[in-house]
Amino acid sequence: MTEGFTKGQKGSSAMPHKKNPISAENITGLSRLLRGYAIAGFENVALWHERDISHSSVERVVFPDAFIVADYACNRMSILLDGLDVNKKRMMDNIESSQGQIFSSHVLLALIQKGMIREDAYALVQRLCHSLSYGEHLKDKLLVDEQIQKLLKPKEIDEIFTGKKHKKAIKDIIKRV
Repeated sequence: MTEGFTKGQKGSSAMPHKKNPISAENITGLSRLLRGYAIAGFENVALWHERDISHSSVERVVFPDAFIVADYACNRMSILLDGLDVNKKRMMDNIESSQGQIFSSHVLLALIQKGMIREDAYALVQRLCHSLSYGEHLKDKLLVDEQIQKLLKPKEIDEIFTGKKHKKAIKDIIKRV
């Protein structure tokens, strides 16, 4: 994924090919500022029961500025998300470059659910992952491994590698946000 990039926009001053994530970097910096305001607010809590008014000078600056910064950051984030360029093929290429190891935790859990002791399942999956050579895929190793064949059917292995478990909670997460 990359931020939207308009015609004529400059990226890096030294690397013409580069598209700097300007909005994301800006939002990250603003989040640091907001965290700093939170610290100032926390330090004021100790003064609430005192007749000390040193907290009021902080609050006169922090409250309005924090709301303005938060509003600006949310607006900038909305614009960033609207213009986001998502390269699905590249994402799939990145996932495939893991040689299926992105699914290793799901294989581990499937073996545990079939009754294998966690430490044994972990060692088995780790051994198979570490034995992968360039161009090999974890799924293929699982399908021919004798220990795996005793516990998981080929259909169950295929199901692990569909990616459905990784996507399972996406809609709920988006609804919450």
